[in-house]
Amino acid sequence: MTPQMVPYLVTPLVALILIFRLRRARGSRRLRLEYLWVMPALLVAGAGYLLWRMPPEGIEWAWLSLAGVIGAVVGWYRAKTMLITVDPETHALNQQSSPAALIFIVVLIAVRFGLRTLMNEEAEAWHMNALFISGLFMFFVVGMVIASRAEMALRGRALLADARSRRTI
Repeated sequence: MTPQMVPYLVTPLVALILIFRLRRARGSRRLRLEYLWVMPALLVAGAGYLLWRMPPEGIEWAWLSLAGVIGAVVGWYRAKTMLITVDPETHALNQQSSPAALIFIVVLIAVRFGLRTLMNEEAEAWHMNALFISGLFMFFVVGMVIASRAEMALRGRALLADARSRRTI
């Protein structure tokens, strides 16, 4: 298998995973506040490794920071579209993703694959590094996941505190 074949093999796998996620989005699933930190921690570790292996130079730091901030804004609003409910008896939190949030992820992945193909063909002409473009996407995703998990945690804690205060009355 050659490196050029990897995107052709990974794309159908990603599409299949997203189809299953869209089907699961119709129903609610349990939201565990104590585990919301795991994915951001893994992504920050991955971004840290990326920075350590290929440190940015000069203005690239500003672009990476901007990608992270834009990702955070998008992630915050994406998390706002998720429905979070509290079971009045057990105080268990449940979340339900909106289809719009998952469609956004599908579009984001499609844009990334499109840019990857474009950058492989045009990176030299544009005087851009394809690895730097991948870093921009990585920082965008890190910002998006951190902000979305933070918003979900804040809203979940507030809903849980409200439910608990109603029960004691």
